[in-house]
Amino acid sequence: QVQLVESGGGLVQPGGSLRLSCAASGLTFRVYDMGWYRQTPGKQRELVAGISSGGSTNYADSVKGRFTISRDNAKNMVYLQMNSLKPEDTAVYFCNAGLLHLSVWGQGTQVTVSS
Repeated sequence: QVQLVESGGGLVQPGGSLRLSCAASGLTFRVYDMGWYRQTPGKQRELVAGISSGGSTNYADSVKGRFTISRDNAKNMVYLQMNSLKPEDTAVYFCNAGLLHLSVWGQGTQVTVSS
């Protein structure tokens, strides 16, 4: 059974940092492209950061220079280091694994940036 489980969300003050983790199981992790998405009520889910199976990364303009995506193929893990957090980063963050027509989602983790 393919499963993605996110962790690391929470409440943080503006300017603070959080590190999200996503544990993958039931798939050949190293061949999947991985991504972090976020969604707020009433809005579409948007790509925050992606990392290909080969390690290439891409970021939404709104998070460039503040967020870093990484993966550990030996541990079947993908991470999102979030620094200099802003209130507008508040959202539910989802982990995604993609391969050709396959797309798997985690259940999401809430990130709230507020003083």
